[in-house]
Amino acid sequence: MRIRPGEARTAQPAYSAAPTGEEAVRGLAQVALGYGVISAADAAVKWVLPEVGPAAALAWRGAIGALLVFALARGRGLMPVNRRLLAIRSLLHCAISITWYSAWVLGVSLADSYAVAAASPLIMTLMAIPLLGEKVGWRRWTSTVIGFCGVLFMLQPGGELWRWESAMLLVATVAMALTRIWTRVLTQTDGPHTIAFWLLLTHVPAGLAFLPFEAFWPAAGPPPLLPSLAAVAALLLFGFCNAVAQMLFARGFALAPISAIAPFEYTPLLWGIGLGYLLWGEVPAWTTLGGAAVVIGAGLYNVHRERVRRAEERAGKQGAEKQEAEERAGSRGAEEHAARRETEERAGQGGAKERAGRQGAAERVPSQAAPAGTRAQAAAAPMPDQAAEQCAPQPAGETPAGTPAAADAGARADRAPGPQAAGRAAPGR
Repeated sequence: MRIRPGEARTAQPAYSAAPTGEEAVRGLAQVALGYGVISAADAAVKWVLPEVGPAAALAWRGAIGALLVFALARGRGLMPVNRRLLAIRSLLHCAISITWYSAWVLGVSLADSYAVAAASPLIMTLMAIPLLGEKVGWRRWTSTVIGFCGVLFMLQPGGELWRWESAMLLVATVAMALTRIWTRVLTQTDGPHTIAFWLLLTHVPAGLAFLPFEAFWPAAGPPPLLPSLAAVAALLLFGFCNAVAQMLFARGFALAPISAIAPFEYTPLLWGIGLGYLLWGEVPAWTTLGGAAVVIGAGLYNVHRERVRRAEERAGKQGAEKQEAEERAGSRGAEEHAARRETEERAGQGGAKERAGRQGAAERVPSQAAPAGTRAQAAAAPMPDQAAEQCAPQPAGETPAGTPAAADAGARADRAPGPQAAGRAAPGR
């Protein structure tokens, strides 16, 4: 099922699209711890399966694990957002779990089952093409084909895994790879407590649904309603480890990139070899170990190619961004140069207009000065009548009016005594 980009985006993502280096390291540590914890859970359930059977183990796992997650989350923030995908993934995970439990009841060792599960990263590489739209080059295709040859080497006729249970486990491994991809998708909308709680809670009705079928009972008959004290302790450990592991996986897949997580997919094989030898004295056959080595080598090479591809994409993106920045800088430089040229042209046009204005003003000044001089000369020239009067001959003893002599004469006449004054002065003489 391909997840549409706009599906179920009503909540804030539970992870950062671009996690920092510190977050990625923390995510890898949580994933590594989660695989160790889930291996301990598998060992516990494999130990108790002969007494309770696969169906009851599935119900016990869900009940104990869901209660523990509910307590850790304090009952808050458990409502899912992407309900449809969460329900499908949880139901598919129940089918995977019952398949694994049945294989262990039928005698498949822990290490052998983990060796088959080592093909999961190779299957995830193929599923990422239609589900996530990833491109796989010829190198990764070649390594994937070589990895599946390793799977066939483990399942060769006459080998320890040449049994029909191995085919059943291989189908479950394909489904498990799909659930791992869906876990990454779910972390975009739902938190780790939500994903773990609903996955484990789904195991309760699924286990009860398998109870009526004898194929999922223990060899002694129907599973007991109350197992022995040792079985209850193993089931409690089983449920606790499953709850912790599912939360660790949800957190780790949200923080660390898939390409960095893939190598840790192979660590359960190491855990399975150690726990199987300690608890049941199981030693894998050389065909199992040899095929697993080929599968692990192919998977690690795929991880290497994925990292190289992502590094090339980042380098290309950085180069494109650098080129774009240079183009923007060149465009800004061209715009600034054009602006400077335009400013200089405007300044030149303004200077030309100013010079033309000054030249025009200089040309107008002489033309205005000539009439002014003419008017001054005309004002200084005597009028025609005045000139004629000046040119006319004057009687003897007369001074032309308006001359300085005439003015002096007028002044003396004013100072001379008149007839009355002369008469008054005469008697005294």
